[in-house]
Amino acid sequence: MAYSSRKVKIKTEMSERGERTRRLHFQMVRFMFEAATKLRLPSVPLATAVTIYHRFFRDYDITDFDTHMIATTAIYLAGKSEEQELRLTDVINVCHRILHPSEPPLDIGSTYTALRESVIQCELFLLRALGFQVSIDHPHKYLMHYLKSLYDWLDKDTVRKVSIAQTAWAMLRDSYHSDICLNYRPSLIAVAIIYLTLQCYGIEVPYNDEAENRWWEAFIENCKLRDVKKVAEDIMNVYDMETTAFTADI
Repeated sequence: MAYSSRKVKIKTEMSERGERTRRLHFQMVRFMFEAATKLRLPSVPLATAVTIYHRFFRDYDITDFDTHMIATTAIYLAGKSEEQELRLTDVINVCHRILHPSEPPLDIGSTYTALRESVIQCELFLLRALGFQVSIDHPHKYLMHYLKSLYDWLDKDTVRKVSIAQTAWAMLRDSYHSDICLNYRPSLIAVAIIYLTLQCYGIEVPYNDEAENRWWEAFIENCKLRDVKKVAEDIMNVYDMETTAFTADI
């Protein structure tokens, strides 16, 4: 009995630690989103930055590193990877200002110099940790093409009245608060986002039941509905996480 109780306690502690880690990652991604907005970083470079962040912490323990430094460096590295010009000075100042809103802007002094050196060193470390593989295939291009095809199938009044595209793009952005981008191929994520969007608005693709291939099979050969639903469920879990990410103790 003592062994059984100890086993249950260990499982509970592991579950609680995993939940705290997920909440912290959620907060870090929100931090990156805010920095990207201030830096006017487009959606694809931002997605690259967040994916770099998630990839790193899939292999490394979050307690061993400064998560804000990793997030800041990921933004800077993603700018280079996506050929989006970002000045290191701007990245440092924006991220520091978000973390310390009551402090004056950084001057070129010892604090700035230390942060600059830390980001440069962290960038090299991240590149080595990721095997210098920072070119990423995102769901964005798939979602764009799939939405164009979807609009050809739907009634024109539905397309005009319902914000399908806006909702789908918002869901894709929100999905990066978790590591969904690492767990599924980008085309499947795009299909799941469309499926979830249609479900939210109660929209059916015309003649889908009578067609030889369902609409998701038209986008991905041999695509299974159960796989689409699994990704959609994970996306919905992101919204559940949002209710606790900034209220529970980390």
